[in-house]
Amino acid sequence: MSSPRLKRLASALLVCLPLAASAAAPVIDVYKSPTCGCCEEWVKHLRANGFTVNPHNVQNPAQYSATYGIPAQLASCHTALVQGYVLEGHVPAADIKRLLAAKPSAKGLAVPGMVAGSPGMEGARRDAYDVLLVQDDGRTSVYHHYAQ
Repeated sequence: MSSPRLKRLASALLVCLPLAASAAAPVIDVYKSPTCGCCEEWVKHLRANGFTVNPHNVQNPAQYSATYGIPAQLASCHTALVQGYVLEGHVPAADIKRLLAAKPSAKGLAVPGMVAGSPGMEGARRDAYDVLLVQDDGRTSVYHHYAQ
């Protein structure tokens, strides 16, 4: 193969590889308030970590956590769906990736409330928190603990 032909092939591959990678990125649908800044920051966190995100501004985000079976005591300011799992609150991208790789039999992950220091809630204060694995019956177990 001639050198100019190799260069064209290499250029074509460089253009196509990012497109193929983005096509394979997991898609997360996020149901959030149109005025919630921390939800927007969480969406940015997901995108920065390789996810494709479809934000949906809704008037009553709590309706989505209830619809998808998240117990009220685990609620936060947004609910998301990815590959059949529910994500409630400020779940770190690393835990979502781990969930999608392991594919446990569960409803999804939750970070109840709005914890200072979690993705989207960064600031001067950083609190310890747990990412909870939510079973289909609503029971939970600690999936990952984050120290201060």
